[in-house]
Formats: sequence, structure tokens, C-alpha cells
Amino acid sequence: METLTHGQVLARFGHALSDPTRARLLLALREAPGYPADLADLVGTTRQNLSNHLACLRRCGLVTAVPEGRRTRYELTDARLAHALGDLLDLVLTVDPTACAKADAEGCC
Repeated sequence: METLTHGQVLARFGHALSDPTRARLLLALREAPGYPADLADLVGTTRQNLSNHLACLRRCGLVTAVPEGRRTRYELTDARLAHALGDLLDLVLTVDPTACAKADAEGCC
């Protein structure tokens, strides 16, 4: 098994958060596990697009698939991720509540 540096681990997390759909998906899973059809509706995307994002999040080690008969439930791999996402969201909004609007206007994200 590959050992990742701290920088590589943070880069994976950053990659996961770099897409708005994946970010919404992580925030949805922070609230509760979910099934693909429900998650697609919740984050406003197609099931195929959601499947691609879930695969990315699984490769990043942030999301796990739990088989339930013919269905698969998705959830965060560790409860601490939910806490970390909340802390990160609070921090960004505390430091600069207009950061998202500025980033969009400047085209940097």
C-alpha cells in the first residue's frame, strides 16, 4: 500500500472539494448516508454524473460504498470527515464571508 505525504493527502482532499458537485455531495453525506438516486436529486445532477463523482470520492478515500442487497448506500469513510467539513466551512466563512463570490468573479475556482 502506498504511503502518502501530508501534502498528497491534502491535495486529494482539495481535489475532492474542487468541484462544486463533489462539494455538495460531501456536504449531503455529512448530514446522512444516501443512495445514488436520492443523492443525484439532492445535489441536482444526473445519476451518471453522480456516479462519476462518487467514484472520484471513493478513489480519494473520502466516501465508501455499503452494499445493501441490490442497492448501494454511500457514506463518508469516517465520522471525523463530517466534523472536518463543518470546521472548514465555518473557517472559510469566518475568515472571509465573500470569498466564494470573489473567487467566482475572478475566475480562480
